[in-house]
Amino acid sequence: MSLEPLQTLDIIEVLENFLERKRPPLEIRSKLDFGYRIEGQSIFIFEIRPFWDNPSKIQHLDTVKTTFVKTKNEWAVYWMRGNLKWDKYKPCPAVKNIKALIKLIEEDEYACFWG
Repeated sequence: MSLEPLQTLDIIEVLENFLERKRPPLEIRSKLDFGYRIEGQSIFIFEIRPFWDNPSKIQHLDTVKTTFVKTKNEWAVYWMRGNLKWDKYKPCPAVKNIKALIKLIEEDEYACFWG
């Protein structure tokens, strides 16, 4: 099941605005950038960077995952642990909307998302 079309448009607008603030200057975006993807009811925010041992290949490193839980009308929030497993973000495991998610990510109280 995927998100509603109008909901998706709102999400894209909020995420695009967030990424415009978060992205590094143009001159270093080939070495570090940020992006997102929407899969079903989940949104992933990730780093884009070259492989350390082969700079000609690009990798996407997931950092944030949020999934819409329709029964609760909220977004569950996860961060990628060092063991490459998703874990609920303890300070705030769920938010009511994407704007609240962006605020949470920018504050990153436990430094889980951006280190």
